[in-house]
Amino acid sequence: MIIKEAEYVISSPSVETCPAPDKPEYAFIGRSNVGKSSLINMICSRERLAKTSSTPGKTKIINHFLINKSWYVVDLPGYGYAKISQSQRRQWEQMIENYLRKRENLVNVFILIDSRHTPQANDLEFVHKLGKWNVPFSLVFTKADKEKPTVVQRHVTAFLDKLKETWQFLPRQFVTSAEKKTGREEIVKFIAECNNEYNKKPQ
Repeated sequence: MIIKEAEYVISSPSVETCPAPDKPEYAFIGRSNVGKSSLINMICSRERLAKTSSTPGKTKIINHFLINKSWYVVDLPGYGYAKISQSQRRQWEQMIENYLRKRENLVNVFILIDSRHTPQANDLEFVHKLGKWNVPFSLVFTKADKEKPTVVQRHVTAFLDKLKETWQFLPRQFVTSAEKKTGREEIVKFIAECNNEYNKKPQ
């Protein structure tokens, strides 16, 4: 699949104000500073499609981008929040949960995990939440260029080993680098396959 067009559509404060659910949709989420915007820009081959920032927690609402006029990329707020109040945190959590559980055209959630680190509790907790809610997801290990390949592989293996303690089947995984465009081809191919399956279903 060649991505010819990628355009910002809307930022929504709730799932009810999102665009009509008439196209397949792929959401991206992770802890603050995991490289989410950079990954979205890399996948869509647009340098400034999603706003990148050195300040964690910049994404505060549900951002929709229309790709090739036929499917959506959604940039969600992170779950390892920066300096925000408890009430703001609860508000974000409720908004994200409502979107993930109610958005009927959501095909897959890409959970971004920083490959430089050993398994983090809030990443594992979020994975288990999606399992509990029956939301389909994949794992994207980011910033693979920032560590030696052996370290990245050790961290990926450790994370998957943690999942094996409670999961019978492991989700699809991608190892990526936004700078080197590692993993882009695999993710785009996966989305294209999902789009084909989605479009076969009676609407």
